[in-house]
Amino acid sequence: MDRPERPAFDPSKYLTKVGGGDYLEVKWRLLWFRTEHPDGEIDTELVEHRDGVAVFRARVKIPGGGSATGWGSETADDFQDYLEKAETKALGRALAALGYGTQFCPDFEFGAAERRVVDSPVGRRGQAATERQMSYLRTIARAAGISDEDLDARARELYGRSLEELDRRMASELINTLQRQDRELQRRPA
Repeated sequence: MDRPERPAFDPSKYLTKVGGGDYLEVKWRLLWFRTEHPDGEIDTELVEHRDGVAVFRARVKIPGGGSATGWGSETADDFQDYLEKAETKALGRALAALGYGTQFCPDFEFGAAERRVVDSPVGRRGQAATERQMSYLRTIARAAGISDEDLDARARELYGRSLEELDRRMASELINTLQRQDRELQRRPA
């Protein structure tokens, strides 16, 4: 029995203006993904939750196709529903890595007015890494089996600075490096 052809998802119908640019909210990226891949796999996991900080990992898989992992963290100081926001951030990043909304997802640390965007933090050159970045770095490293000492050694090797001396840009780059390595490990056959 032939399945009726679904209409193509048109992301332009769902764009929101944030900071003067177009933005596709995570809920619409999820709808886009499910429209194209109703049998796609989505798995989210609370990796760490303590002292008002939540860290989630989301894995999204296209049947017979690609897969991506996204990480998201939030704090109780930033959002009352920080657990949900961290999970949404992780899912949004994984979907963006697969191309769902990437073109509409510029990096934002803060959203427009009361509607904060929770996708991709931006590092500011020269400013010290935030406590949240450092906590997130350590969490990702622990999940990858990297000790604090090895993480500090990697920071010194890449930037000529100790982990505690990294600026926001450097911390963001190191986070991306660790996430990329995690994705590469997941792609390797067992």
